[in-house]
Amino acid sequence: MIVKEFNFLSKRYFALAISVILLLTSLVSLTFKGLNPGIDFTGGFSVEVAFQEPPVINEIRDELASGGFPEAIVQSFGSSKDINIRIMPRENIDNKAIGKQIEEILNNSANAVELRGSEFVSPQVGDELTEQGGLAMLFALMMIMIYIIFRFQWKFAIGAVVALIHDVIITMGVFSVFQISFDLAVLAAILAVVGYSLNDTIVVFDRIRENFRLRRKEQTLDIINTSINQTISRTIITSGTTLLVLFTLYIIGGKSLEGFSLALIIGVVIGTYSSIYVATTSVLFLDVSTTDLMLIKKEKVDDGMP
Repeated sequence: MIVKEFNFLSKRYFALAISVILLLTSLVSLTFKGLNPGIDFTGGFSVEVAFQEPPVINEIRDELASGGFPEAIVQSFGSSKDINIRIMPRENIDNKAIGKQIEEILNNSANAVELRGSEFVSPQVGDELTEQGGLAMLFALMMIMIYIIFRFQWKFAIGAVVALIHDVIITMGVFSVFQISFDLAVLAAILAVVGYSLNDTIVVFDRIRENFRLRRKEQTLDIINTSINQTISRTIITSGTTLLVLFTLYIIGGKSLEGFSLALIIGVVIGTYSSIYVATTSVLFLDVSTTDLMLIKKEKVDDGMP
């Protein structure tokens, strides 16, 4: 049975319009609204408490929200009875006072709680993390470009980097538009998205390179379309299984993993889309051809010796 190929690149201008809209929306939101930085970047209070019996994390969050701390991040650490609570910075209050407030709020329940300690995390640490995170992203993109230039060709390197920038901006744009807390876990997820999207793009590029060498007389558009069709089943299976895990993590992973799993879900969806349309369309616009990927044959030098 012969399966007819789907002409993916016939929709490239429609896909381009969608990408432009998403990118502009993301850039406008990032410029005027900015991100909603978490305690890792802004600084704040870190309070450690111990319960007499293992508590329910969601109940603690509800009690803190009722007591005037709706933004509190609650996580267990160490034993099942030890809880770490992180609060955004507040004016005219010190770490000792906020620790006592939280202890009083949580002591209203039947499960007795003991304050183990509270401290203030300096915003200066947040500034350093912001700078280091940005530098890590730029360094990753630079190294990716160098790698693809050596493995493929400079036109493919530009296509891959354009796709990665596209994925990162849109993922961050979603967090900006909806003002979802942006912390170190989300930053780590975005760096993971870069790796995932790059892997997907390289699989497509590798097949394009093979087909350029095998089908030298075909048009570039047809070769790229064929390459996408040959890799699409792998792409769907990989993305589908990854999203299945991420949705499970998002649903049952708790509030502390919501931002991390959401960033990965957005990144995997956008990364799959960009490897099919953004990366390949960029290469097509750069007028890649079979001559760009021809193997260089060394001419044999006749030295006159028998």
